[in-house]
This record gives sequence, C-alpha cells and structure tokens, in this order.
Amino acid sequence: MKGLSVIVLAAGKGVRMKSDLPKVLHRICGKEMINHVVDNVKGLGASQIIVVTGYKQDSVKEVLAENVETVWQEKQLGTGHAVMQAVPSILKDAGHVLVLYGDTPLVSSETLLRLIEYHRSGSYGMTVLTVDMDNPEGYGRILRNNAGNITAIVEHKDANQDQRRIREINSGIYCFDRKLLAEGIGSLKNDNAQGEYYLTDIVEFLDDKGIIIGGCKSDDPQEVMGVNTKYQLSVVQKAMNLRNLIRLMEDGVIIDDPDSTYIESTVTIETDTRILPGTHIEGGTRIGPNNVIGPGVRIQNCTVGSGNEIEFSVLRDSDIGSGCRIGPYAHIRPGCSIEGGNRIGNFVEIKNSRLKEGSKVSHLSYVGDGDVGRGVNIGCGVVFVNYDGRKKYRTVVEDGAFVGCNVNLIAPVRIKKDAYIAAGSTITKDVEEYSLAIERGQQVEKKDWVKRKGLK
Repeated sequence: MKGLSVIVLAAGKGVRMKSDLPKVLHRICGKEMINHVVDNVKGLGASQIIVVTGYKQDSVKEVLAENVETVWQEKQLGTGHAVMQAVPSILKDAGHVLVLYGDTPLVSSETLLRLIEYHRSGSYGMTVLTVDMDNPEGYGRILRNNAGNITAIVEHKDANQDQRRIREINSGIYCFDRKLLAEGIGSLKNDNAQGEYYLTDIVEFLDDKGIIIGGCKSDDPQEVMGVNTKYQLSVVQKAMNLRNLIRLMEDGVIIDDPDSTYIESTVTIETDTRILPGTHIEGGTRIGPNNVIGPGVRIQNCTVGSGNEIEFSVLRDSDIGSGCRIGPYAHIRPGCSIEGGNRIGNFVEIKNSRLKEGSKVSHLSYVGDGDVGRGVNIGCGVVFVNYDGRKKYRTVVEDGAFVGCNVNLIAPVRIKKDAYIAAGSTITKDVEEYSLAIERGQQVEKKDWVKRKGLK
C-alpha cells in the first residue's frame, strides 16, 4: 500500500513478564511476537515499517528483517514519546501512518486493512481501532459524540462510574494523517504523575481543533489482546495455535484433538495427513499427504514425504521419505536422511546418518554417522561405534547386508554388499561381499561352579 508508513512500538522491557528477555522477543507458535506483528503489517504492502526499540535493542534488531527500519527510544517515557522518536523518519510522501504495538500478535492483516480503509474513506484526521468487551476492566474507554465520532479516550483509572459502564475500549491501534500526527505529537505534554507522554492525548488536541476522529470497531476482542504477563502469553499462544489448526483443517488436514495438538505457524502439511493427540510440529517442517503422525510425536525442522506412520517419537532436522514406519520411541537426531520404505522401531536412535530405501532398524539399536544401503537389516542391539574420544568416524553398510543382534561396528569400517555379520560380533575390519563375519570369544563352561561356590 503506497503512501503508508507503519510504526510498531517495541521498546519496553515488559516488567510484568518477569524476564530478562525483551517482551516482544518471547516466542508464540515458533516466532517472536514482534515478527508476528511485522509479518501481519507486511501483508498491507506498506511503503515503510519502523520499529521503535529500547530495552536490549540489539537483540530486537537481530531478529528483524533487513527491510524493517529501527529507531531507538533511549528512555521509555510513554507511548507518545516512543512515536516522537519515529516521526522524523517517516517518509515525506506518506499520506497516512499506522501505529500499533509489538505485543499484539493476534491482530490480522485484514483487520488492519479495514482500519486503514475506514480511515481513508471517512477522511478522518485520526482513526482508533476499538472493540466491545464484556469485561473492559483496565482498558481506556471510548467517548463518542452524537454523530458517532470519538471525542476522548478515558483511561480506566480516570473514568467515572458512567464511563466505566462503557464497553467499547481503545485497542491502542491507530491510523493517522501524517501531517496531523506530527502536529499532534508536538503538542504532547508530560505534566502527569508518571512524567510520561501519552499518545492518547492527541485525541483531545485534534478534537479541540475540530478535526474529526473516527472509530473503526472490530468484532473480535481476541485480536487486540496484548501480552503483558506469562499467563497472557499462554492465552495468546493457545489462540494462535487454534488458528493454525483451523487453517490446516480447512486445507484438508485431519486433526483428531485440537486441544492437545501444537503446530507452529511456519509448518506446512498437505491433505489427508492425520495428526493424532499429543503431537508437536515445529519450525520449518514440511509434511506431505496421507501420513499418520502421533500420538506423542515431536517433529522439528523436518521434511516428511507421504504415507508414513510415526508414533511416540522425536524427529529433528532430518529428511524422511515416504512409506516409512517410525516408532514407537524412536529418536531421529539432526542430519538424517531416511529415504523411504524404512522401518525404524522401538528405542532406536539415528544420528547424522543415511538409510536408503527398504532398510530396517527395528529395535534397541544406535546408528550414528552411518551410511546404510538398500534392503539392509540392522538387528536388535546393534551399535555403530563412531567415537574414539577425540574424533568421530563413519560406518558404511552396503546394499543387502545383514547385521545380526548385539553387534558392535567399530568405525571406520565397511560392511560390503550382501555380507552377513553373526550375532554378538565386534567388527573392526572391513567385511567383503557375500561373506560371513564372526568375532566371538571362545565359550567356556565350568561344570558345577555354582555348587562349588555355595551359591545354591
């Protein structure tokens, strides 16, 4: 939207959060609060986005995109003071300025666009996004004249009994005529008990000049919910997660129990994949169609093909092909490529390894720094011994090989095509194609040893 500049207020520490982390950097559904707000603003196509930083400004700037400008509010002296820092940076050809907070991640691009269009169509000098609340306790109340235009915003602590009965509240989101914003900001005074400059005082200034102030009412109180405490953070998290789940279900994903399913905003899932209860899917995970995932699964930053079954397992930073069965209680650690048609079973851990199509690691085994070919069987209790205390080494098991139970493969070692490793062996040398490798100590039996020791 050409001619629109946006100011996002994000300077405060957030004392009630009881955290050293700036409030706007707390994450919701996998993304910092400030970036939820910025991304929603980007949906407007604004000519300019300015974020007002303050507490730990470098940390805030670090997470912002390069095309987002920042200005520093060295001392946090109120919302009006924060906007003062940004006004000199506003583009001269901007006709309108949107002001909102970095701790309101639920406000949608659609609502912001409606506010701007309402502001423009009414030729208002300032427009306030308002909403009716069943319990307006603590919010500033909107006062309107007979024509329906706003004449004042009264803070809850300053409101009389009649004003406190008003259910329409100030969201803290505004659209201004640029020139009137600059003029109004210049009029603000800090002659109050807190010694702060309040942006809402512009309403009285403009009204006294006869400038009409519009009120665009939203029908969704949840959208303007700010985050000031860890509890409010959890409330907003739950609301945004439900939004994500509804979006996915509308796109054809099956989610058995939304109340126990957590899927971050950055995740994509294709149609007819079924998500069972207790599942967490996070980061940049991309999941194809017709999978069954869950219950009790956590997936972070993975790609998953189609037709897989994954239960009670953890998968991180790996690629999973199609037609695999994983779990229960498997752990796929970063750097793995499970190519397809694989079986990864009970209490199996795989790290930084590649399994080609049709290979099985069914139970109680560790595959670390391994390259496993097609159609390989890894038996129960097999360990890829990849670390000598200083360096890690790779193990290669070629196509069709069979590794028996309780085998140690001491890397670096290569098990060649269609070779067999006998159960209980510790392999330290390469095994040739079609060969059987056996490495066991000689079995010794001492007759009647138990009786001689008096143990029975």
